[in-house]
Amino acid sequence: MKKEKVVINSQSSHKWKVRYSVLLVLWLGWLFSFIDRMVITLSLPFIGKEFNINSIEQGAIVSAFFVGYAMFQIPGGVLADKFGFRKLLSIGIVWWSIFTTITGTVLFYPVLLIVRFFFGIGEGCFPGASYKTITTYFPRKQRGTATSIQSTVNTLGPAVASIIGAAIISIYGWRKIFLVLGIPGVILGIYIWFKFKDNPADHPKITDEELSEISQDEVKNDTGSKIPFKEYLARPILWQLSIIWFLFDITFWGFVSWLPSYLMMERGFSLIKTGIFGALPYLVGTIGILIGGYISDHTQGHRKWFFVSNALFAGVFLYLTFSAASANMCIFYQVVAAFFMFCAQGVFWGLVVDSMDSKIAGTGTSIVNFGGQIAGFISPFTMGYLIHISGGSYNAAFTFIAVAIVLAAIVATTVKQNVSKI
Repeated sequence: MKKEKVVINSQSSHKWKVRYSVLLVLWLGWLFSFIDRMVITLSLPFIGKEFNINSIEQGAIVSAFFVGYAMFQIPGGVLADKFGFRKLLSIGIVWWSIFTTITGTVLFYPVLLIVRFFFGIGEGCFPGASYKTITTYFPRKQRGTATSIQSTVNTLGPAVASIIGAAIISIYGWRKIFLVLGIPGVILGIYIWFKFKDNPADHPKITDEELSEISQDEVKNDTGSKIPFKEYLARPILWQLSIIWFLFDITFWGFVSWLPSYLMMERGFSLIKTGIFGALPYLVGTIGILIGGYISDHTQGHRKWFFVSNALFAGVFLYLTFSAASANMCIFYQVVAAFFMFCAQGVFWGLVVDSMDSKIAGTGTSIVNFGGQIAGFISPFTMGYLIHISGGSYNAAFTFIAVAIVLAAIVATTVKQNVSKI
């Protein structure tokens, strides 16, 4: 009976793998998370009018999410390493989906800040558990591609949110979109609870062949292994990667949080036009992320230099975006800037997951991602402040994020190549 199973498995070498289905579900989870968080940026001008708040207070709405998100980055990763990723993924998705729906019912500005904070807590559980899943189900040689595919939601999420959000908000107002966005997430969270397995060997559809492919790098999934937290903090590479990601996300979250408002308020675009042209950078960025992930897997010894060059180009074109003389050139520059920015991102996470074993991947990636979420809190609020004190001009705000990604490139040059496993 066992021999017959091996024969069947040998015939399935080119068939769909269980890990591909796992990645697809993760991808959907990330897509929902980005749509849910990005729709708020498109709604800011309308929320500002309804609640009679200025640009600083509008920026605080985005930043409130990142307070909760950052607080649960590291705890989420630690819990994923200790108890397994299935529970964290499922509970996190259902939690944030509920608070997405509640967002559309809020009547007072302070309550909106509280709701977005709790929304961030739910999403904060997701990243560490997600990367833990990839390191558990994917062999090392495929993790760069897997993380880049997963990271396409960083671009597709804002693109979908921009197009669909603009259409719905223009017809029904900003509240209705939040009321319906939570439903798909609840369904997906329930699916993960019943279908995912923390140990690939426990999955009913996995083959001996796929288990062999997965275990060629790691002998087992060490859920429950205890590593003192201070040992993580003693590793220089984690500090370097965290600083790079902090600076990168200053740029990323500043860009995605204020781009819709910039196009409407500074360039005079209508809501529908903002939805269409605001989606272009992210659609092009999807190509950039996939290219970055592919190159990440095929040029592992040169990852940092690929990141550095793309980050520098992104900084240059971000500067050109706000200084463009015409709206058409502004759109062109922001699209090119997004391509290089997301190409750099596709490389970065391949470098991160390749630097650590699966037993610490949840905590390790959460520490790195924590740096980004601090940036997510600082950047939208700081940009709102710079816009406010500049009398509505976005020049200082865009200079701020252009300089940040250039600094990320500079810090990346200090990372040693061929880092041993963390």
